[in-house]
Amino acid sequence: MSDAPPPPSRTAVVAAAIDLFVEHGYDQTSVEQIAQAAGVSRSTFFRQFGGKEDVVFADHEVLLAETRAYLAQHHDDPWAAVCEASVRVFRHFAADPELARRRYVIVREIPGLRDREIVTVFRYERLFDEYLRGALPGLDPLDAVGFAALVTAVHNHVLRRLMRGARVPASVLRRALDDVLRRYGVHPDGDDAAGDDLIVAAFPRRMPAAEVTRRLRASLGD
Repeated sequence: MSDAPPPPSRTAVVAAAIDLFVEHGYDQTSVEQIAQAAGVSRSTFFRQFGGKEDVVFADHEVLLAETRAYLAQHHDDPWAAVCEASVRVFRHFAADPELARRRYVIVREIPGLRDREIVTVFRYERLFDEYLRGALPGLDPLDAVGFAALVTAVHNHVLRRLMRGARVPASVLRRALDDVLRRYGVHPDGDDAAGDDLIVAAFPRRMPAAEVTRRLRASLGD
């Protein structure tokens, strides 16, 4: 059996790259320097990431895949599922805020990285939008894209507070997303109790018609 140490994890390689970017600058840091600092070969680095830019956004690629898998599961309340997916992403970065803050500084300094960040944010928004349309047949596309955009914007606002040094627990984001649900009239607090023989339901005017239909069908056991 070999006594060689296991290869460093992707997270360790990312951390080594971020440290070098902060210390020497993004443009001044080479792939060879990253590989040497992380204890991997140049070829291994390229197999794992593809390039320096991919290292900066490596976490997002994993999180997007995990979010897609999470939303592919059954959820009784699609609106709440989107909010929970957002919280799960936030918790990932909140688990190691110092690394996330160093990455944030680098992205802010490099125009090309800022552009990719914008595209990455849109990928989350599009994922939420497509999920809602699939989970709620008949949903007005404007309701889907509006909700997805609002959840993403609220998430990014709270995440930026964390990136700028504030202590922001996930509960702050969850409360903000609860307000998003209320604004759309789909917060669980607004559910109506129904009897076995007679259903009388009142829904906010702003509640999307597809959500009204979903709730009525759920009350009827369809």
